[in-house]
Amino acid sequence: MSLARAASRHAGQPMTIGDRCMNHDDGIRAAELRQLRRLRLAALAEGMTLVVLVLVAMPAKHLFGLPAATKVVGPVHGLAFVAYAWMILATVSNDSWRRGEILRLTIAAFVPFGTLLSAGLLQRKEAALVAAGQGRA
Repeated sequence: MSLARAASRHAGQPMTIGDRCMNHDDGIRAAELRQLRRLRLAALAEGMTLVVLVLVAMPAKHLFGLPAATKVVGPVHGLAFVAYAWMILATVSNDSWRRGEILRLTIAAFVPFGTLLSAGLLQRKEAALVAAGQGRA
């Protein structure tokens, strides 16, 4: 039985997982924290691949005649962009996000280096989630 199914069957009751005791809210909070971390990692990957594309591959192509640089880095950045967009959808689907935050994350994907700035928002949300969990303990 999956952790989510077990948690939903025993809502509010402590669950023993290995040598840890976890209630339903803690399991949900842990899953949200993991998802936030994945989104922040995807944001950083998308931002860093754009930096490499713009500051390394494009100059290599146009200044030094190395078109292979953009043929390699371009698709890597494209994959990072799609992964970031997918992670936004997966993360904000839990209804605890304000529209402004969702809009900011989405717009950041289309603004050069915007995802690097969004990493700060995601880190603050992670810290707030961890603090909320510690406040309950």
